[in-house]
Amino acid sequence: MNDNSQRSSPNVALAVARHQFLERHGLNDALLTRTLAEISVKGVDFADLYFQSRHREMWHLEEGIVKTASSAMQQGVGVRAVRGDQSAFSFTEDLSAPALARAASMTRTIARSGAAHSVDVGPSVFPPVSSPLYSSSNPLQSLDASTKVTLLERVEKLARSKDPRITQVTVDLTGEHDVVLIARSDGMFAADIRPLVRMSVNVIAEQRGRRESGRAGGGGRFDYRGFSDEILTRYVDDAVHTALTNLDARPAPAGAMTVVLGPGWPGVMLHEAIGHGLEGDFNRKGSSAFAGRIGERIAAKGVTVVDDGTLPNRRGSLNIDDEGNPTQCTMLIEDGILKGYMQDSLNARLMKTHVTGNARRESYAVLPMPRMTNTYMLDGDKDPGEILASVKNGVYAVNFGGGQVDITNGKFVFSASEAYMIENGRITYPVKGVTLIGSGPESLKCVTMIGNDMSLDSGVGVCGKEGQSVPVGVGQPTLRIDGLTVGGTA
Repeated sequence: MNDNSQRSSPNVALAVARHQFLERHGLNDALLTRTLAEISVKGVDFADLYFQSRHREMWHLEEGIVKTASSAMQQGVGVRAVRGDQSAFSFTEDLSAPALARAASMTRTIARSGAAHSVDVGPSVFPPVSSPLYSSSNPLQSLDASTKVTLLERVEKLARSKDPRITQVTVDLTGEHDVVLIARSDGMFAADIRPLVRMSVNVIAEQRGRRESGRAGGGGRFDYRGFSDEILTRYVDDAVHTALTNLDARPAPAGAMTVVLGPGWPGVMLHEAIGHGLEGDFNRKGSSAFAGRIGERIAAKGVTVVDDGTLPNRRGSLNIDDEGNPTQCTMLIEDGILKGYMQDSLNARLMKTHVTGNARRESYAVLPMPRMTNTYMLDGDKDPGEILASVKNGVYAVNFGGGQVDITNGKFVFSASEAYMIENGRITYPVKGVTLIGSGPESLKCVTMIGNDMSLDSGVGVCGKEGQSVPVGVGQPTLRIDGLTVGGTA
């Protein structure tokens, strides 16, 4: 799964994308260049074409039976022209030359101001992308249908075998194969082939009339063969453990207290509470709590946060972003000091800074915007056991469910799906109904201990913004945060 020899070169991706979008529909590079020149009327800063073909499938097992197996294809092109902070945009599912011309005409009409005066479009440029991060093979074709069913059934039987209190099991398997081609008015042509798979295991445990659920899973940019027996067993064990633990959970206390966050998926709180606030568009518009604060201390010493789209096979990684720019590891916070924001082309140009490869879009039918990829906090120097031992009375939050945040002030609310009480430096009993309430900017200042056990999530993250959803990754080491408000059930 991590073997570079299995990854195709950017030239292969470009050849596949050209065949998929151009050759099969009577288009060519010259036609795209002319189309971009026609869109680039006077006053337009740049224009691009975003071709996409995405094949998705979903398998759902419940009560030991595969009850749903669905497949969907999505294909089209988005045509964009940017002028100042405004974007003119149209899209079409029809990839014929006449349909592309109509979409381009609509975009040009929206973008035009005054007399139409075409701007020279540069010659075609195909920048190299070094060390592809994932294979270009189609994950949907990595296993036949009967083997996918067998895989789901095996996971379901494994979950039921773990404990007689497990009464219900559902298993979901999803995959997609995404091919994109980007042509820009500066002459850039770029392509990417993006695999993505995910498995989810949900269980319900019952005991003395009480029912509790547990969920686990993961995935990434590989094919179904990446779900080894070891990985599947870990998903099942995690889901069953959460459900059984919550059968014995007591009502959570409420009030201000010390909270220890576990490593890995709890980084979703970091993602929501401060990650969105570090995206370029919110800061350019001044609506983020972090706007205009580059160079200021916004977190405790030792807090270092990056957004890294270059991690091999990770769910949030991309060879290129949705404007054709290579992704990178962007330093957001270094030792508590705000160092930068995540940028797409539009916001970077208006803020007079560099592009960071964070332009993302849900599909060809919507506009790109600056989004996170894999956002995580780097290691500190504390042993996790030392952090727990330092807490006299507090909560240890291991896993999270849902949450929400207000970008303008960073205030958040998160629900823990698995949590424990800490008493005199020891984990004592599980608690249920833990809700963490606070402000992202303020919570960062209250981080008092950072573990040396940073880990990334298992590959389940989905990020929503302005109605668009994209896959992301999160992560962090064990953290101690003092004075966080816990909304409990006790």
